Amino acid sequence: MASNLFFSPFTLSLLLLLILFSSSLSSADVPPSNPVSTGTICSYTLDPSFCRTQLPQNNSANVYDCGRLSVRKSLSSARKFLALINQYLSHSSSLTPSAIAALNDCQLLASLNLDYLSSSLQTVSNTSSSPLPILQAEDIQTLLSGILTNTQTCLDGLQATASAWSVRNGIYAPLSNDTKLFSMSLALFTKGWVPKNKSGTLKHRTKSHLPVVNGTLPLKMSSRHKEIYESMRGRKLLQSASEGAGVLVSEMVVVSQDGSQNFTTISDAVAAAPNSTNGTTGYFLIYVKAGVYEEYVSIPKNKKYLMMIGDGINQTVITGNHSFVDGWTTFNSATFAVVGLGFVAVDITFRNTAGAIKHQAVAVRNGADLSTFYSCSFEAYQDTLYAHSLRQFYRECDIYGTVDFIFGNAAAVFQDCNMYPRLPLNGQFNAITAQGRTDPNQNTGTSIQNATIRAADDLAAANFTVQTFLGRPWKLYSRTVYMQSYMDGLIDPAGWHPWDGDFALNTSYYAEYNNRGPGSDTSKRVTWVGYHIINATDAANFTVSNFLVGDSWLPQTGVSYTDGLV
Repeated sequence: MASNLFFSPFTLSLLLLLILFSSSLSSADVPPSNPVSTGTICSYTLDPSFCRTQLPQNNSANVYDCGRLSVRKSLSSARKFLALINQYLSHSSSLTPSAIAALNDCQLLASLNLDYLSSSLQTVSNTSSSPLPILQAEDIQTLLSGILTNTQTCLDGLQATASAWSVRNGIYAPLSNDTKLFSMSLALFTKGWVPKNKSGTLKHRTKSHLPVVNGTLPLKMSSRHKEIYESMRGRKLLQSASEGAGVLVSEMVVVSQDGSQNFTTISDAVAAAPNSTNGTTGYFLIYVKAGVYEEYVSIPKNKKYLMMIGDGINQTVITGNHSFVDGWTTFNSATFAVVGLGFVAVDITFRNTAGAIKHQAVAVRNGADLSTFYSCSFEAYQDTLYAHSLRQFYRECDIYGTVDFIFGNAAAVFQDCNMYPRLPLNGQFNAITAQGRTDPNQNTGTSIQNATIRAADDLAAANFTVQTFLGRPWKLYSRTVYMQSYMDGLIDPAGWHPWDGDFALNTSYYAEYNNRGPGSDTSKRVTWVGYHIINATDAANFTVSNFLVGDSWLPQTGVSYTDGLV
């Protein structure tokens, strides 16, 4: 039996507002713990159609359940891919040298991905359906971002050196699908577990509690190590083992080319470091005496919390000349490569002498999480410093190069550094940065704060003009910020240069804040959608405290830093 309903004008208005409000709610407003359709969950990802093929087709799932499933699938796919790489390498006699080189890179990167995914799965499986604490969320978002970076690096290597071989033998297609799956895992983790207000409290001009004084870290070590270090380096330490706080050193070895100390090569000293330490007992310190060390140094993932101190820029020099032209992949052309967690380098020059004519030739490749370089010099031409992945900090360093000479997809802050564009090949222009972010959920980017950008001597002496740009978009979501830096007149008025046509001009994020000097004039800058002149609030997102959550890990290195804006 029907009944007649009567609503007052006020009630009707209220009902209408509720209907309008509920219809205006986007999927982003739904709490991630709420059961929703697969379509809604997949709308959070970059490729919803792919996502729907990976999730159960039901209406009772939530972001957390789907996120855990996605990470499990990612781990399974990563295992299969590593097995596939190993299978092809086991038949390497039938492969070209360039294919073998690319596959060796992929093997290393796939192994790292297994570690990162195992750690990520453990975290998401053992946590409740709610956002994680900021530091823990940052750790896992960093690892999931690094997984995508590693996969893209493998793809780039296969395309550059063995693309026809890789497509023909079934490597490229599964790796492309893995990229979609890893991106899905990152998106769902970001939606469910990363706090909306992830940034820490903004601070200004605050230094580490353990500042460097007169170029010496406040090392805290045994009396025996202290005596050896002081006698070798001719400097007094700020703290001994019985005095106050300092950078804890568990063991020390000395490298000297004259054979009078523990080792004559840096690689032998690295091999002697303990495996898989957690840093609680202090750094394993390698003191490298002055000299030119012609060797290729690699610090693997099991050599954690290693500190390397030299006798100063241009005093302790590590040098090599591998290059892309001579058959090395860009990834493996590095003179010095580091993956081990918590690495610190002080007072060392890293050099690749291949020259501009050899194109990509890396001095340092850094894929070490929570890594720090203080008072170091990086010298090469194209692709000098490969800030590859994870979280990195550079303080008071000199960086020389030509094309894309700071590149990669780490979350990296360069503070109080000197950038020296050099004289490139005829017809080339200089680009200081080429940032490689491929996914908007990656917490990566290049932040350059209080830097000084001037021409290197060879460029300054040139009797013709070379265009020099702040950067160009290597990947679709490239992200680079210059703030509070001095830019000399060599910077082109446009500031930024395209990569290829209109690629990434709308999706990249390039920003400038409160820079100074004749090259900082923004009146003739590019007009891309992705270019921004930002204010202090936006710039604060790219400081050490907020972008790297550096207050949680930098103090233990003893390196001075400014955690906010200067």
